[in-house]
Amino acid sequence: MEYTLFTKLAAEFVGTALLMVFGNGSVANVELSKTKGHHAGWINIAMGYGFGVMFPVLMFGGVSGAHVNPAMTLAQAVNGMFPWSEVLPYIVAQLLGALAGQLIVYVTYLPHYASTTEPEAILATFCTTDAEDSRFNYFINEFFGTFILVLGALCALSDPWGAKNPAAASIVVGFIVWGLVTSMGGPTGPGLNPARDLMPRLLHAILPIEHKGTSRWKEAWIPVVAPIVGAIAGAWLFKLLFA
Repeated sequence: MEYTLFTKLAAEFVGTALLMVFGNGSVANVELSKTKGHHAGWINIAMGYGFGVMFPVLMFGGVSGAHVNPAMTLAQAVNGMFPWSEVLPYIVAQLLGALAGQLIVYVTYLPHYASTTEPEAILATFCTTDAEDSRFNYFINEFFGTFILVLGALCALSDPWGAKNPAAASIVVGFIVWGLVTSMGGPTGPGLNPARDLMPRLLHAILPIEHKGTSRWKEAWIPVVAPIVGAIAGAWLFKLLFA
């Protein structure tokens, strides 16, 4: 079945919003004061992001491809796997979806934002930073993380077994994200998705949170540019060797 562009964009919007709810929601549960999951640990966050990708791909993979990530959309377009005419609408839908999803996280955790006094904990629920405060390390981590994510996702969804059973492939993609957060997430988070970092960072700057501190805009270009470059490289390698 061929869906209209509007339906595809709705899928990208809702899918990206769900990614934020599950992903950044899990961070809020761990980092903010007085939550029932306070200090639950990194595995809780990794699961949240894994499910945050798995469920949108299961729900909308057959509708829009469930990119839910501007880096994935651009990578496929650059490598001739996605029409350029749909790139801008997809990215706008993803950005707005990330904004909506982060607003849901903020509203549902509002009392806990009010009771949290550590700026780093608050910022972590919105966007990424580098643990060593190294921009070079920040870029390298986001580049390779997104490279592996895009290569793995395209292989899983396009290989004969994945094309035959897209639900199983979607679950594998979720586990790829889960694995990446547990293995490569220590330095930066990770982001692996420009929409997942940029729009929540914008909200962090705007929302009236008492102890939020700085939004760290001087490094905000890194989790936007590095995932895009990494995704393009991952899609290129997939097309070169496995498509």
